[in-house]
Amino acid sequence: MTKDLDYYLNLDWTLIEGEDLDFNGNPYHYIEIKEIPSFVFCAKTREKALEHYKKQLRLTLMIMLEDGDRIVEPGEEIDE
Repeated sequence: MTKDLDYYLNLDWTLIEGEDLDFNGNPYHYIEIKEIPSFVFCAKTREKALEHYKKQLRLTLMIMLEDGDRIVEPGEEIDE
């Protein structure tokens, strides 16, 4: 099986969702991916975050593949 961009985009990533306040005290929603510690996507609402985070995930994975980075897949142990 070829592990290309489409393969990685279709994995069942472990999403970590939360809310916080920006520097002006306005709430926002964020999504992190457990297996990709450098990944975070923010939006004004949970719905928008869930709707759009995959665009940033695509770009992140493209860069990781181009750089030859190891991509930890869901279910794998993450080296601390």
